[in-house]
Amino acid sequence: MTQLHQNPDPSLWTGRKAESIQYWHQALIALNDLAIDDDQSVRKIGVLGYAGEEGVRRNQGRLGTAEGANAIRKVMGGLAFHLKENSKIFDYGTISTVSEEMEASHDLISETVCKLLHSKHFPILLGGGHDLALAHGRGIYQYLESKNEKLGIINLDAHFDLRQLANGQGHSGSPFYQLSQEFPTQFHYLCLGIQRAANPRSLFETADQVNAKWMAMEDFRMNNWEVIQEKILWFLDSVNKVYLSIDLDGFSSAFAPGVSAPSPMGFSPDIAFKVFELIASSKKLISIDVVELNPKYDQDQATARLAARCIEYLARKIFG
Repeated sequence: MTQLHQNPDPSLWTGRKAESIQYWHQALIALNDLAIDDDQSVRKIGVLGYAGEEGVRRNQGRLGTAEGANAIRKVMGGLAFHLKENSKIFDYGTISTVSEEMEASHDLISETVCKLLHSKHFPILLGGGHDLALAHGRGIYQYLESKNEKLGIINLDAHFDLRQLANGQGHSGSPFYQLSQEFPTQFHYLCLGIQRAANPRSLFETADQVNAKWMAMEDFRMNNWEVIQEKILWFLDSVNKVYLSIDLDGFSSAFAPGVSAPSPMGFSPDIAFKVFELIASSKKLISIDVVELNPKYDQDQATARLAARCIEYLARKIFG
């Protein structure tokens, strides 16, 4: 019987050998059974995978995202390690959707994210369908519940992911709508890279109803950086903490072919990394996820490599 949680597989983290810690695979510490490290004296990252594609299936997307987390791990291991020496990287394994019970995996993810934050981790979640954002966001809200701090969600994506439930069930297109309904007075959402061709008029109406902020793909370009910067800085100033979600299908398929919903009209890594730097410099970033990697359709691991570089860059800006 498939278990909801699988322990980390250290063999996924490979790379060049070196006498000192020079690469991510050397810094990686695998911890079994979701035994969260509670040493609060060191800076640490908690990696958690999500092997889920039920939400993608419910949203009528192409399947394959269940293998996304491990594909990212395979690339991450060989990246050069530039974090401070006392930084620790823990891999807590992968939470899977068993059969069609997506909500059970979401509950465990939310619980684990909350525990990671309480134990002073910086969570990095690897997906998996974007329904992960519901579980991830819920865990952060639960953590902040007693802290009187305002959470802002920034999503780099071609889609709002504010769709209604399908047959009463959540899916990869509904996570932020569900968060807006569960936490209506606490929901502060900025989505960058919206493609009008991928979002019907009703979703723009929903965005207005939940007071979401957004920027269209046509405006999300390097030559418009001053406007983009102003919009992000305004949003950052209005919140205490930031949860960043990176949907790989927001990138142009020239850079990210291995996703559930590819588009040639997506944004470039140049603008995305500029945004990452701005968000990281705010010192408000509390957690991130990278979602919708579909290795089945990837080419020369290009999308997995892009996902890994997004994570490495953000980690370096925060822990470097």
